[in-house]
Amino acid sequence: MARIIVIGEGMLELSRNDETWNLGYGGDTLNTAIHLARLGNDVAFVSAIGSDPLSAELRQKWSDEGLDLSFVPIHPSRSAGLYAISTDSCGERSFAYWRENSAAREMFSLFNLTALKEAVCGADLFIFSLISLAILPPKGREKLLLLAKQVRAAGGTVAFDGNYRPRLWSSPKEAINNRNAAIKCADIGFPTLEDECLLSGQNSAEIITEHWTNLGCLETVVKLGAQGCRLPDGQIVPPPAKLNPIDTSGAGDAFNAGYLSTRHKGASHFEAAIEGHKLAGWCVMRRGAIPQRDAPADIP
Repeated sequence: MARIIVIGEGMLELSRNDETWNLGYGGDTLNTAIHLARLGNDVAFVSAIGSDPLSAELRQKWSDEGLDLSFVPIHPSRSAGLYAISTDSCGERSFAYWRENSAAREMFSLFNLTALKEAVCGADLFIFSLISLAILPPKGREKLLLLAKQVRAAGGTVAFDGNYRPRLWSSPKEAINNRNAAIKCADIGFPTLEDECLLSGQNSAEIITEHWTNLGCLETVVKLGAQGCRLPDGQIVPPPAKLNPIDTSGAGDAFNAGYLSTRHKGASHFEAAIEGHKLAGWCVMRRGAIPQRDAPADIP
């Protein structure tokens, strides 16, 4: 069984259902980690949580999902971050965040870095995102990028998602510099056309692929939203079914999990994309970034 290590921030999630707000959990790389574990992979999540009761509840829920939490230390004075999801009539989401006191921001000050390096470099697959970098202070970003380089040097595969959230960066230039540094460490890259257009003004999936490839990414899959994805060879793979989404929260994260789990078993780019689309499609017909395993489709 492949050993997969995913690093990032797990947060409390407020999602609205009619007139009721529901409390759950999510976070881009956490979403991917949980889906990977549900698909039968051996997955460890690397982060930090607070010492408050809600953080303890989060930790238990993540453990119940089968995640190895050996590298999720407890910060003595910080808490879990929080975000709220609002969705419009088309299922498109918007977010509000409260993460300034998030324990995950200080994760690298809590780790035994030697033990973390040993664990990460023994992984078959290491996953991080631009949000994983964004939440960290500059020294933390340097340490995360160094880990990615060390995984690659040790023969592991590094996957990077270019999730861009403008509010997490002081400027687009800062985000671009960090994104480019991350791409140089990546074997598999997941840019999203919408994010790339927002960040750099680039709206050509072909040119985005060329940019990521020129920086050293070996396998770039551009996510195109409802249109599907563009594979490294230029093939556009649409979702296998046309859906009317209820909630698109976490769809891209689910796609990553389906794609990576399938590719890591030796399947083709096309087969992996189809499995990614299927998992994303399952998510968008249910509310929340991480729907319960047995959640029925929410069909109006």
